[in-house]
Amino acid sequence: MIRFLLPALIAVFSLSAQAEVNAAEPKYVAESPLPKGWPTPGPYNKVTVKEFPAYRAAYTSGKAKSFAFWRLFRHIKSKGIPMTSPVEMGMEQKGDKMTMDSMGFLYQHRGVGKAGKESSKIDVRDIPAMKTLSYTWQGKNNSRMMKAAQKAIAAELEKRSIKSDHYRVLGYNGPGVAHSKKTWELVAVLPK
Repeated sequence: MIRFLLPALIAVFSLSAQAEVNAAEPKYVAESPLPKGWPTPGPYNKVTVKEFPAYRAAYTSGKAKSFAFWRLFRHIKSKGIPMTSPVEMGMEQKGDKMTMDSMGFLYQHRGVGKAGKESSKIDVRDIPAMKTLSYTWQGKNNSRMMKAAQKAIAAELEKRSIKSDHYRVLGYNGPGVAHSKKTWELVAVLPK
């Protein structure tokens, strides 16, 4: 009897273990629409070449992250512009450390709103299409994950003998998504 039950028990445990592995695989949680033509985030935990379409976005200084977010949120609400994902954070690199220097809310497409200075603190810009090296992860946007993403992208840039001075972090989820399920993407814009 045990001889017949043992293979069945092994099969059940194997399926259970595989289900746990599959459940742990990162999966993008979409809260709001991506801009027209925008690629879905991923693949996760590796560097890939990605192409992003031209887009329009409202920008403000990112020196105070919370103020920047709410300033941009009031801007899109006052203009009747729906929220999209991701929120873009322009990064300034000093040595091996990156700090946020701007924040942008992306519009659905370039036909929404108009480019130009909205106020002394909001500037709406048309951004050209770009080719990037991208590293996507799921979880917290903390210094450990940022360093892992930076290191992976730096190794790929060195391998290709390319330099990039333009980095952005794309945050795809808001406070309604658990930290463990949030998707982040560090992109290094490649020279043309």
